[in-house]
Amino acid sequence: MSLPVREERDSRAWVGPLVSSVVSVVAGFFALVVLGFSAMACDSCSSEKAHGFDGSISTAMNVLQVGFLVPAGLLVAAWRLPRERQKAGQRAMFALTAPLSVVVLFVACMAIVRWP
Repeated sequence: MSLPVREERDSRAWVGPLVSSVVSVVAGFFALVVLGFSAMACDSCSSEKAHGFDGSISTAMNVLQVGFLVPAGLLVAAWRLPRERQKAGQRAMFALTAPLSVVVLFVACMAIVRWP
């Protein structure tokens, strides 16, 4: 009769989610700042172009703010996985996709804007 094997705890399981959290927050802040300052790109536009530009910037900002739920969910998943060596691959994938989703979200929001 054999005894059940205890799962090996991963002592460095916190490193990936921590680095991913820092990079995601910094990238998200950068995306918000760049999109916020982009609103000044059409200060000297005619009223017709400015109206369409302002509407698209508002839409892009809303998409960006709601879209931050995706990387937040990925970070929560990376932090909540059990600290076992078996889950290291899944934890790494969640940790890697969180900052990448911020970049994809930023590119999508910049594509929404109707530039003058």
